[in-house]
Parts: sequence; C-alpha cells; structure tokens
Amino acid sequence: MAKALMDHHDVELAALAAAGGRREFGELVRRHGSAVRSLLRRMGAQGSEADDVAQDAFLQAFEKCAEFRGEGTFAAWVKRIAARLYLKRKAKDARYVAEIEPGEDDVAPVRDQAALVDLDEALKSLSETERLCVSLCHGAGLSHPEIAAAMNLPLGTVKSHVKRGLDKLRARLSPDAGQMGRSTHVG
Repeated sequence: MAKALMDHHDVELAALAAAGGRREFGELVRRHGSAVRSLLRRMGAQGSEADDVAQDAFLQAFEKCAEFRGEGTFAAWVKRIAARLYLKRKAKDARYVAEIEPGEDDVAPVRDQAALVDLDEALKSLSETERLCVSLCHGAGLSHPEIAAAMNLPLGTVKSHVKRGLDKLRARLSPDAGQMGRSTHVG
C-alpha cells in the first residue's frame, strides 16, 4: 500500500516533486506556506504582497526542486528563495520611489510598558534595514555575506545592523523591560 503524502519526509516529497509530482509539491506548500508568509511579513511585506512573494517563491522552488539536496530543511531553502525575491522586489521598487532611511528618531515608540510585546511588534520597532538584516539572518537563515550580497551592503554594515537589531530586540523583549522606570523603593 502506498504511503500517504503526510507520511513522507520533505526530502522524499521534494524528490517526487522534482520528477513532476504536483501533489507532492502541494504537500510541501501546505506544510511550509504559512512559515514563508510569516517570514515575509516580518521582513516588512504587507498581507497581499507577502502572499504574492510566497507564491512566486514556491513557483520558483517547484521549478528548481531538483536542486534541493536535503542538506538543510526544505523550509529554510524555500525561505531563502522568498527572502531573495522580496529583496529583489524592494530594490526594483526603490528605483521608482526615493526612500529615506529612517533615523533613530523615526523608530516606532515603545508601547505601554504593561502591554505584552510579541516578536512581530518588536520587529516593527527596528529600522527597515535592521529588520531586514535580522529577518534574513535569523528568519531565512542567510549568512552575513549572503545578506550583504543580496542587499548590496558592505559586510561590516550588515553585521552592525544585525547586532544593533538583536540588541534592540533583546532590550524590548527582556522581562525587565516592563520594570524600567518603576521605582524599587518600598516604603
């Protein structure tokens, strides 16, 4: 009796998809589609744009499925494709619209300290470049040199953006963040 699609490992499904298996590739999309869209939203893509780029990424992954060797996870592989497509789209858009890099004063304000802050909200507090660098590094699994090449930035600048972004996220998400500014005097 044939194995059900959900019983196959991603590497098996990718091999079957490379041989033209549309149903097998559909199972890969079902498994990893929301993670890819989530990464794109964390990088700054809005709802329909994240859906469009994710769809393009899966189409490209289907065409290149034979290149997936199983050396990493399929999810990481398709996330790298999606991240690169998103960066290309942003670069193309930047040619038509002059974009100004937000300064330190333009970073989103910190919410009420009593409010719970989740990662998506914390990422919104970073500058666009910091958010992209952190998302590409820790969300898509790209190395610093890969990010530098994809974003056309010097390697040291990418490393600085990743470190600064992570420092801001740690400060924003730390348990002590809600205690800042509160008096510890008991009396």
